[in-house]
Amino acid sequence: MGVIIVIYLAIVVFMIASMWTIYSKAGKPGWAAIVPIYNLIILLEIVGKPWWWIFLMLIPIVNFIMLIIVYHNLSLSFGKSGGFTVGLILLGFVFLPILAFGDAKYIGNGGQQTS
Repeated sequence: MGVIIVIYLAIVVFMIASMWTIYSKAGKPGWAAIVPIYNLIILLEIVGKPWWWIFLMLIPIVNFIMLIIVYHNLSLSFGKSGGFTVGLILLGFVFLPILAFGDAKYIGNGGQQTS
């Protein structure tokens, strides 16, 4: 049982580090990844959506649709395609670190170039 807990905690720390790096690449404070609710506000800023979408994420079933939209805009914001979005949705624990530690660069909200 102790081995499972250690593996689980290692995965959680790795995912926090991934989100921290993604936020930093987007020019946002990395520590925001570990603050509940605020991390969603920053993620919505990164993908170019309004903050009040948090309320939509609280509605059952609608939250899955909103998550898909946010993940799609996140992949577009880093210059990735719809296929990467599918990877984020189905295998987030693999694709978030790829986005964080790979060569992806933040290009703007939803893939729109920032000047």
